[in-house]
Amino acid sequence: MESYYILVLIAGILVAFVLLVLLATDHNFFKGEIPPDVCQPAKLRFYHRLYTLMDTLAKILNRLSIMEEHTFLRLITEGPPACWDCQLFIKDLHFDGVPIRIYLPRKPSASKRRGVVFIHGGCGIFGSIRSYERICRYIARKSDSVVVSVGYNLAPEKRYPAQTLECLTATVHFLKTAETYGVDPARIIVCGDSVGGTFTASVCQELGQRTDIPKICAQVLIYPFLQALNFNLPSHQKNASVAFLTQERTVHYILRYLNKGCSLKEPVLAGSHVPEDINLKYRKLINPDLIPDVFKLGYKPPLPALFLPEVHEQVPELFEPWVSPLLAEDAVICGLPDTCIVTCEHDVLRDDGLLYKKRLEDNNIRVTWHHVEKGFHSSLGFFGYGIFSFPSSSTIMKHAVDFIKGY
Repeated sequence: MESYYILVLIAGILVAFVLLVLLATDHNFFKGEIPPDVCQPAKLRFYHRLYTLMDTLAKILNRLSIMEEHTFLRLITEGPPACWDCQLFIKDLHFDGVPIRIYLPRKPSASKRRGVVFIHGGCGIFGSIRSYERICRYIARKSDSVVVSVGYNLAPEKRYPAQTLECLTATVHFLKTAETYGVDPARIIVCGDSVGGTFTASVCQELGQRTDIPKICAQVLIYPFLQALNFNLPSHQKNASVAFLTQERTVHYILRYLNKGCSLKEPVLAGSHVPEDINLKYRKLINPDLIPDVFKLGYKPPLPALFLPEVHEQVPELFEPWVSPLLAEDAVICGLPDTCIVTCEHDVLRDDGLLYKKRLEDNNIRVTWHHVEKGFHSSLGFFGYGIFSFPSSSTIMKHAVDFIKGY
């Protein structure tokens, strides 16, 4: 009987997929924009169409009560397992209850190595140790570092702020036990992409004031999400419909991550969740005027949004530094370590990185900034797949590794 249900499920998926392929003959079905100057636009268009089909199939399966949408998308974004690596010892462990995978170079070292805590992206809903396996192995090999990949529990199964807390717990454990793994505790770097960059920024802000543990020596933020007050900055407008992470999808996923209703999406997109006093308070931090002119070509400031108190009351988390690290107090920012920020031109989150760069520099934090002109959000996720990868994937990895090797 069990095998029967499995066959029905497979048949249902195949039928749904065929229907989606038929739908795909209508080009209007694919709403994502492919910028002509992005790296390998034809390949990106193919991946975008494939993802759109899978995303629609996930919604169909969810409506049929066969499988939850996020569960299906996790399965298809997991990627194939990596082959055995002769240069690394790889172990699955738990740091104070948080699952991690540690990558230790096999080659003996005359001195203690640096350590890298890697926190993966995926909107807090997707992503895993396995899906970032090739990235962490590459960092360990090329920088001769001990890498700890944090397998924090995902939303919606674990509610916010469990993800930040688990990243914090794993990082603190590694700082305290670094020497056990042949790591110099004064040479530990935290690195993350997308929401992993959010968690990285939050971890560094939390630990910057502590004196009972070693200091984090540097952080790497790869196209990070850093604020949820304004979704109408120049990069949001320019890249509103660019493949993978659109302006609308950004808000959709942040609300899903926080377990909020999707009915809030439109008012949050418009900015109706932000009262005037908060707008005034943070105008010096989040303002299109702070973005260099070269990134504002064609930008049209939106009309002021009507404030809706009932929306504001439902999303207080959007104003917390664990969701919006850009809003942290100056006293917290001043305690941050050296920072590398990587932004991509074709990314709705580009301006988050630019604003955080300015914020840190204004507080005398040393910042290394790399801008990938032909890059897009999620570029890093394709790294390590040979011909299926993108040049921008390798460019981002090179910037991150070169920065890490300097510490």
